[in-house]
Amino acid sequence: MENVFELAGACLRAPDLAGKLALTRRARTAFEAGRLNFREQGNPPAAHEVRMPRELSFVEPRRLPKRKLTHQAGRIALLHAVAHIEFSAILMHWDSLCRFRGMPAPYYHDWFTVVLEELKHFELLTRRLAHLGAQYGDLPVHQGLWQVALDTAGDVLARMALVPRFQEARGLDVTPGMIAGLRQAGDEESAAVLEVILDEEVGHVAKGDRWFRWLCRQQNKAPGETYLDLVRRHLRGAVRGPFNRPLRLQAGFDAVEMDRLETLQQGAKRCVNAKR
Repeated sequence: MENVFELAGACLRAPDLAGKLALTRRARTAFEAGRLNFREQGNPPAAHEVRMPRELSFVEPRRLPKRKLTHQAGRIALLHAVAHIEFSAILMHWDSLCRFRGMPAPYYHDWFTVVLEELKHFELLTRRLAHLGAQYGDLPVHQGLWQVALDTAGDVLARMALVPRFQEARGLDVTPGMIAGLRQAGDEESAAVLEVILDEEVGHVAKGDRWFRWLCRQQNKAPGETYLDLVRRHLRGAVRGPFNRPLRLQAGFDAVEMDRLETLQQGAKRCVNAKR
């Protein structure tokens, strides 16, 4: 019998890509065989103990390559960037599972389910990259996604607000445009992969919404005001649009909250324009 908390901690501490993926697949195999238990045991790694794969080359986001989707190199760059998002999501959701103890049992089952779906997404993307003659790690990546996990390591409410309800919700906004661009470039296979990912990411955001609202109830906090306060405090109000309002509403955002986000985004845009 395997233990999900032990496997999560081992994955986060593993120094290389192969080790992290092997441990995640081991958890999947154990779960499918009915040999995975969810009893809390072991200690989560300290935030500084979590290792990023040594094979990856990290750069500032502004230094990442930008290429047109009309060229294969551009499509590879896009798929590589999305693969990095999905790999980072595997680690972030493993971390959310093992770091925050004492939550209701469905919390841990929810985030384990999401870990497995992120692994599936990563595997779909790496297979597509291989078909195009590339692999994950060929291009530089950035640590912006993981930085949010580090910043929220001591606060499960902030984690639920800023990982599924901010970072993953942003994927609902931008992925349809990626799909359209790939289709316009004639890459139906890559577009189909992103469609699978988009469909399942709605559920990931919805799980984050569920636990964010549950935590707000436990702490007697208003979800709408609390969410915007956390965005302002941790991300300095760096809200970018446009928003995919229908998918966000489907994932649990409410209309009033969306109106407030759009107001915040417009204010941020005016500040940027004023500085130019």
